[in-house]
Amino acid sequence: MGAICTHFFYINGGVNIRYPNKKPVKKETTPINEQIRYNKVLLIGDDGTQYGEMSSTQANQLSAEKGFDLVLVAPNAKPPVCKMMDYSKYRYEQQKKAKEAKKHQKTVEVKEIRMTAVIEEHDINTKLNHAERFLTKGNKVKASVRLPYRAGESLIEQGKEVLTHFKDELSEIGEMDGRIVKNGRFLFMMINPKN
Repeated sequence: MGAICTHFFYINGGVNIRYPNKKPVKKETTPINEQIRYNKVLLIGDDGTQYGEMSSTQANQLSAEKGFDLVLVAPNAKPPVCKMMDYSKYRYEQQKKAKEAKKHQKTVEVKEIRMTAVIEEHDINTKLNHAERFLTKGNKVKASVRLPYRAGESLIEQGKEVLTHFKDELSEIGEMDGRIVKNGRFLFMMINPKN
């Protein structure tokens, strides 16, 4: 039987169809060989030789005679540029380069630390230890203070003091990005690791 499996659920007289979660197959979008259809293209050989302008059918015949694929490398150029090459080898090298670039890419996560406006010294020290660990690993820290509903100005100021104290304690390994922001019931700030 086929790999696709469907389940039917009857909800309020209607049909709800659920398909299994599959990753979409990436289609190759680079036009090659007969997919290239232009009146005039600039043809370049596999060794860099310029064959000049010709129709895409002529370029396709010439590349087939030499045992190469015709690949559209610059579709927006006037005229579009095509190159003779071994397409499977070219694609393999492109995928290899993409993997290498991804391997060397550094991902930075944002770690959130939540506090309240009335926090004990021991609790804030624990939160500071967590923040230090996150910053030394190269992650950003979002420090936030949750305020109760209908918090008065004095409680808001106390929350800002907690965040300022938090920022000052981390000044050796982190620096504040922007300023303290109030959003609904929360006061928060971002701390970036120092390089």
